[in-house]
Amino acid sequence: MGGPVRRIALAILVVAIAALAVYWFALRDTSAPTTSSESSRPVAQIGEGKQVLIIAADGRVIRTASGKSSHLPVLPLKGRPKGDRVRGHVREQVNVLAAAPKAIRRFIVGTDYGKTGVDVETSSGIEIRFGDDRGAEKKWKAAAAVLADPSVTVLSYVDVHAPTRPTVGGEKHELPPA
Repeated sequence: MGGPVRRIALAILVVAIAALAVYWFALRDTSAPTTSSESSRPVAQIGEGKQVLIIAADGRVIRTASGKSSHLPVLPLKGRPKGDRVRGHVREQVNVLAAAPKAIRRFIVGTDYGKTGVDVETSSGIEIRFGDDRGAEKKWKAAAAVLADPSVTVLSYVDVHAPTRPTVGGEKHELPPA
C-alpha cells in the first residue's frame, strides 16, 4: 500500500513544482509597481505640429494635443499606434524616457531604435545609446555621470549598454552649460 500512495504523492509534488515554475517564469508580473499618477505621466509624443498624441510612462496614448505641442521627446511613429498603447521597440523607447531623471528630461528631444538599440537624442545633439530598456535607471545614472564629468567637454555619444562601464566617442557636440 505504501507504493501507490508514494507514487500519488510524488505525482502531486511534480505537478505543484511544474505549476510554480510556470507561474514564476511565465505568468508573474516582474515589473516594478507604479503609482497611478506615475504611470500616467506624459513622457513622449507622436507627431509634431497641429496634432500630436501624448504618450504616458506606461505606453498608453493618454490624449491628443493640438497646436505647437510640448517639450516632450518625439517618438518615431507617423500615426496612432494600433490599440491604445505603443508596443515593441517603441515601448522600449517609452520605458527609457520614463526612467529619465527629472533634471535631464528637458534636454531630451527624441528617441529612435537603431543598430545599437534605443538611442536618445539630446538638445545639444549628443546621442545616448541604451541598448535595451533593462536597467534604464542605472543607465541614466551612468549617462548623467559622464555628462557631468568636467573633463568631458566635447563628444558625439555616450554608450551605456553596460552602465558600470560607459563609453564616449566623437567630438562633434559641446555639452550644454551646467
